[in-house]
Amino acid sequence: MPKILSVSSFGLDISDESLKFIELIQTKNGLQVGRFGECKIPPGVIEAGKIKDTKQMEEILADLRKTDGVKSVRVSLPEEQVYLFQLRLEKAGLKNVKEGIELALEEHIPIQAEDAIFDYDLIEENAQSLEVQVAAIPKNIIENYLLIFKHANISVESFELEAQAISRAIIKYGDMETYMIVDFGKKRTGIFIVSKGIVMFTSTLDVGGEILNNMIQKSFNVSFEEAEKMKREYGLERNVVNKEIFPVLLNSVSVLRDEISKHFLYWQTHKDEEGKNNPSIKKIILCGGDSNLIGLADYISISMKTPVVMANVWTNIVNTDNYIPEMVFKQALSFSTALGLALIDWNV
Repeated sequence: MPKILSVSSFGLDISDESLKFIELIQTKNGLQVGRFGECKIPPGVIEAGKIKDTKQMEEILADLRKTDGVKSVRVSLPEEQVYLFQLRLEKAGLKNVKEGIELALEEHIPIQAEDAIFDYDLIEENAQSLEVQVAAIPKNIIENYLLIFKHANISVESFELEAQAISRAIIKYGDMETYMIVDFGKKRTGIFIVSKGIVMFTSTLDVGGEILNNMIQKSFNVSFEEAEKMKREYGLERNVVNKEIFPVLLNSVSVLRDEISKHFLYWQTHKDEEGKNNPSIKKIILCGGDSNLIGLADYISISMKTPVVMANVWTNIVNTDNYIPEMVFKQALSFSTALGLALIDWNV
């Protein structure tokens, strides 16, 4: 069936704090943004990617179907619950790849093979062996998510690693270079390394934009809303006006920088099972709702002596010279996961 005749599908990004959805529509002028939105998830409903209050989550999804017409979705998997590892399989005696991975699962993840669901990407292959990148998640996590969508009468077309969805949105289709992606959100930051179009590494930090707000709020005795405004207005610019706020923000941002640097160095110096070096990281790409903090990209770039750029979430979706989506830059950065999920339907 031609894509233009297929049922519309949404990208749905679920975190502990919020739910973001977006629809891409094929028109005679190319892809355009359809319906999109965000709703808050109350504290305690989801924790570290695990659904704790199924009834309330079902109500949130049911309301999404009722008010926004969301009937089918592609959903991001919670990074905290996903195990990611590389595996080399010898071809001798190998019946099929999935069976070979299943036999080796328990050597790499702390759950039994029958309690896991996994998928893989082929990294490279030769006459003797093949190397794959495996993503595995506890089966009960998937089952719980499927159940709440079923009760909300919403069809799930696929689940996908959040990092893979983001890379689909912000890395140019066909680009096989190696990049580090830093998804700087409200309460957490995802650090991903993508090489040859495959997510090779993920890490999640409990550091986000709200920590900066809390530091400003405590230091200057202002409201949380005023702290957010001060953060946006001044950022990490070192000047006379900003001389008091700068060191407060720097304390928290330096923690993020140190974590980025640690993972960056490990990747650059680590060798695989055959003693080969990993491909060098070409640049660091920032995305997420708090990534456009003034001076953040420059601070990380200068301190790490590495190019750092802001993500363009429209790279594989629209030509902004011809069509400007009704979404401001900051908001678009926070929708990178949902956009990457929605992009699956258009063969990118």
